[in-house]
Amino acid sequence: MLDARQLDALAAVIEHGGFGPAAKALSLTLAAVSLRIKALEDQMGQRLLVRGKTVRATAAGQALLAHVKQVRMMEADVLSGLQGGGAPGAGARWQSLSVAINADSVASWFLPGVAPVLHRHRLLLDIVIDDQDHTHDALKSGEVMGCVTTLAQPMRGCVAEPLGVMRYRCVAAPAVVQRCRTPAGAVSPHKLLAQPAIIFNRKDALQDDFLEQHFGLRQPRYPRHFAPAVDAFEVAIAQGMGWGMVPEQTLAHRQDLVELLPGATVDVVLYWQHWARESPSAQRLTAAVKAAALAHLAPMAVAQR
Repeated sequence: MLDARQLDALAAVIEHGGFGPAAKALSLTLAAVSLRIKALEDQMGQRLLVRGKTVRATAAGQALLAHVKQVRMMEADVLSGLQGGGAPGAGARWQSLSVAINADSVASWFLPGVAPVLHRHRLLLDIVIDDQDHTHDALKSGEVMGCVTTLAQPMRGCVAEPLGVMRYRCVAAPAVVQRCRTPAGAVSPHKLLAQPAIIFNRKDALQDDFLEQHFGLRQPRYPRHFAPAVDAFEVAIAQGMGWGMVPEQTLAHRQDLVELLPGATVDVVLYWQHWARESPSAQRLTAAVKAAALAHLAPMAVAQR
């Protein structure tokens, strides 16, 4: 049987990034934390942590971290039910749920869709922002209980539920659009590549996908600005710093952005991957995420047109 104190020590080391911060968080000595981790590793018969300048979990450590978080959520649900009579209210305990989401989803549909459920059931979100092609890494590591991802294949111990399609369009300020066109008014790939692109971060491949899908260009070279914040990203485009890919919903609110190639889109199919064994609170969040996606995202069939 797993020792709860040892599991808490493991989770603290992983969550705080080291033995010293974990000891401080648990109000223990460094030696006590080390002994608990060693005892747990001896029991499991394998390493749970990779020691170095930064401490990280092994695959076995990640699996145990996910177990710890599941147990914590279930315990919180039980306590909330016992203390509040099963009904949420002012006396109910707040509970934190960790999720990994791409920035565009957070800003456009996720938070507006789940906010009422969070308030009603006193749920707190701990959001990890990452590219939609990489959010599943946080779920795999046990860092989060669910993620919005492009990965359709369920990971071990998880369920992948289709959400819908985020449709992206290529936009720029009017002056930049004009610089990308030929005298006849057509978009010139060479002129476009001469202009900087505004990119969210180095994991963002939407611009490359656009160039390949609509111009047949693979691994093109072009100057790039990086703006890893949604507001800054849109402002950079509006200021004429370059062109970029924005969700279709954004165009309805940004009259200062012009579509570079009208009708040309990049469709990203999204899934909600979450633990197969969910606590009641996590189940409520999953239901809210699916409802929000249904209300705000295009259906899957759109991506097949």
